[in-house]
This record gives sequence, C-alpha cells and structure tokens, in this order.
Amino acid sequence: MSDHITLVGNIVGDLEQRSTRGGGTVAAFRLAVGERRLDRERGEWVDGHTSFYAVSVFGELGAHALRSFQKGERIILNGRLRLREWETESKRGVSADVTAEAIGHDLRWGISRFERTPRPESSNAPAGPAVVAAASAGRTAAAAESDADGWALPGGESPEAATRDETESGAAADSSAEPVDVPF
Repeated sequence: MSDHITLVGNIVGDLEQRSTRGGGTVAAFRLAVGERRLDRERGEWVDGHTSFYAVSVFGELGAHALRSFQKGERIILNGRLRLREWETESKRGVSADVTAEAIGHDLRWGISRFERTPRPESSNAPAGPAVVAAASAGRTAAAAESDADGWALPGGESPEAATRDETESGAAADSSAEPVDVPF
C-alpha cells in the first residue's frame, strides 16, 4: 500500500547517510509522531499514543536533509507511506515506511534559515525562455535570470523590478519605509 501522508514529529535518532546501488544519496532516520491533548478534568496536557515511522529521503533532497536536520528537531514532512508486514521466529508486526517528497523544520517551535545551494553551471546547458527573450531585447542573461526569480514574490515581480519601475516612472520613493527582508 502506498498513500500520500503529511507528518509532524520529532527526529528520534541521528540521521544516517546511505547510498543507492547507483551511488545516489539517501538520508535515513526515524520520526516520532505523538498526540498531545489537554485533559480538562485535571487541567494539564497529557501525551497520547506515539507512532514511529522509518523515513527515507533520496537524492539532492536527502543530501540537504543530512546537512539541515539533527536528532530531536521537530519537522514537517510530506511523502508516500508504505505499510510493510514483517515476521521473525518470535514476532510479527507492521512497519510504517515513508519516502519523503518535501521536508522542513516546524517553525512553530523555532526559526530556520534558508540557504540556497548553488546551481551547477554548464556551458552546454540550453538557455531558458527568459534568457532567450533578454538576448533578443538586448539585455544580459544575468538580468534575465534575476527577473525569472520573481515567481517567489506576490505579484510575480522582484523588488529590483518594482524599484526600477518606480524610478523610471518618476514616482517618489518613500524614504520612511523600512527595508524589506525577502526570504530566499
């Protein structure tokens, strides 16, 4: 059985680096997902049942997980769940395995800082549509690449483009405005 699942829990042990047969990176760890509820009669929080999941994170996402997470940290994870039955001479059970597709820190309990990894540059790589359009308009490829990153901001426009448009239109800049720290 394989279903999509979202989990929020704590990393139980140290992350283990493994490799696929083809040499790809795999991060492996266990995740504890527990329920906590308020007992209104006693007026205190009580722990409910805790489920444990074996998590595998493949490829570049796995390499990033190895550099980003440590034992005890609370994370949120989206992935594919697979229940696997097992049996030994004395026991039988079911193991819950999750292959992570997206993973990050749970920011309810702390802060995290995003660090973009550099993209490998290849001189043989085909130019993207933004670069081709820029070349035909007489702009540099670097300017086109920075404009292409506008997807991350509401309205799809980068702060530089907004400032450039205001300056060109003659609109006065608000000198009392605080600088904006854009994530990513």
